[in-house]
Amino acid sequence: MNLPRWGILLIDMVITVIAILAAYLLRFNFDIPSIEFKFIKIAVPLILFIRTVSFLIFKTYAGIIFHTSIEDAQRIFIAVTSGTLFFTVSTIVGAQFLGYHIIPYSIIIIDYFVTIFLMLALRAFVKVLYLEMRNLRKDKKNIIIYGAGSAGITAKKALDRDMGSNYSINAFVDDKEGLNKKRLLGIEIFPSQQLERLLISSQPHMLLLSTDDISPTKKQSIVELCLQYNVKVLNVPPMDKWINGELSFHQIKEIRIEDLLERDPIQLDLKVIEQQVSNKVILVTGAAGSIGSELARQLTRFHPKKLILLDQAETPLHELDLELANLYQFCNYEMVLADVRNTERMHKIFQTFQPEIIYHAAAYKHVPMIELNPSEAILTNVKGTSIMANLAVQYHTKCFVLVSTDKAVNPTSIMGASKRIAEIYVQALQKKLGTSNGTTRFITTRFGNVLGSNGSVIPLFKKQIERGGPITVTHPEITRYFMTIPEACQLVLDAGAMSKGGEIFVFDMGKSIKIVDLAKKMIRLSGLEEGNDIHIVFTGLRPGEKLYEELLNQKETNLPTHNPKITIAKVREYDFETIANYVNQLLTLFKQQDNEQLVRLLKEIIPEYKSNNSIYEKLDE
Repeated sequence: MNLPRWGILLIDMVITVIAILAAYLLRFNFDIPSIEFKFIKIAVPLILFIRTVSFLIFKTYAGIIFHTSIEDAQRIFIAVTSGTLFFTVSTIVGAQFLGYHIIPYSIIIIDYFVTIFLMLALRAFVKVLYLEMRNLRKDKKNIIIYGAGSAGITAKKALDRDMGSNYSINAFVDDKEGLNKKRLLGIEIFPSQQLERLLISSQPHMLLLSTDDISPTKKQSIVELCLQYNVKVLNVPPMDKWINGELSFHQIKEIRIEDLLERDPIQLDLKVIEQQVSNKVILVTGAAGSIGSELARQLTRFHPKKLILLDQAETPLHELDLELANLYQFCNYEMVLADVRNTERMHKIFQTFQPEIIYHAAAYKHVPMIELNPSEAILTNVKGTSIMANLAVQYHTKCFVLVSTDKAVNPTSIMGASKRIAEIYVQALQKKLGTSNGTTRFITTRFGNVLGSNGSVIPLFKKQIERGGPITVTHPEITRYFMTIPEACQLVLDAGAMSKGGEIFVFDMGKSIKIVDLAKKMIRLSGLEEGNDIHIVFTGLRPGEKLYEELLNQKETNLPTHNPKITIAKVREYDFETIANYVNQLLTLFKQQDNEQLVRLLKEIIPEYKSNNSIYEKLDE
């Protein structure tokens, strides 16, 4: 319940009387001469009147005392200062007529400071008392902060500012030497070896990860331990993400599954990449997709001469346009709404922009969808790639990077087979051209699923959890390789920079992950319990899907590069005239719209292509 305005004004008037009496007591060392009493009788009513008028004019009573703010303090300062100036002038003028000062200057000065102090102190006291009483009525949430560095200190202060949240910091955890058993901001620091004991003894509501100096493996073990004891884990963002250099409590977010699948940062040769792309005209196809848009973001920091961002998806391309303009402050780009399957349109784009480097990420990639529409995969993944590759040669493009997939290895789906044809085409074209100076360098990059992409299971699982489930998993044993989108794009840039031409670069995807384990972990991260709050349902493999993805064919071997995350696959080579003839046959079959004949030809071109869980399995017999 808030105090009425007249009540606050009355309290301020009482403070005014107390302040002037205190000023006289302080001035005369608590022994006021009797001669001064006749002046006090005049001074107190005069000052009370002037102060009351100034309080009314500047509305010092208008603020809610339980929520006193800087604005209230400013109003008090202005009101008291103006009142003091007024009766100072009154005293000077009065002295001209009376021959003496009714109020000594020393009393005026003491009264000024005492009045401001008492008015502000009362409001601060009432606010603190109100907040403490309100907090007593609620259960405080215990928190452990992992990281006793500057980020941890800032996180603690951000929590302290958010007084209404009722948080209590139980402990800091940090392994830095010399910090064990010391105190920071009055809170004890413990080593990480004692984290489990802390989780048991203090039963915290959450743990804040407030350090960047922690390996992905360590982060995963901390989160696993917290989930074991039903403790939420929140992430403090890096300092460069803070708003105007300050951390807001609302920036502290729950840890995501993507954070747990991260690996040690990639060490890139940025100078080599910069030499490759700086001041170059670069074309990115499929620029509105997950990989294409991230390539665009990363390329901006290398200052290309012109970035041509091409896609047929209008709305996502528009959103990328706004992002680059507003967030990245980058303007050397051109948005091109076009289809890589349209030969005439691509001719015009090459003629207009003369791209020196091409990152070809445009492709159809959803396995079950493509299994139902094989001709479209041929049109986009095969014809689109061949058009772009042929034009790259015709217009003397220096470098052409094809973004491929692990599904092209021992393909079991039409999508994987179509991407393998694309790989074969650009590699055979490179073989025909050779690798002498002046010829286009064709590079293929091959990697698995990227976290958070449009085709990833993670966005799907998040939506299913938000709806209350169930989470649908195709098979209890199905596994996939995962890589973050930024990591994949960094490796694409590095591969393009190191290539001599004709290689298929395979990215180190780490360990394959069981999709059902991924689903279970996401349920626990959401604070839910599998089987009680949300269920996992197995739906069976989808058309073209296989249990285990592979990065190399059984007959392929790989060679190392300067980057331990990238190797070169030694694959079967094809004659260009042969593969070009096959591509023409595929496009002829597209016109006939005979899916069975089209898939049969795919299997003839790629002997290792064996359909799985598909109507086309009969062709393998």
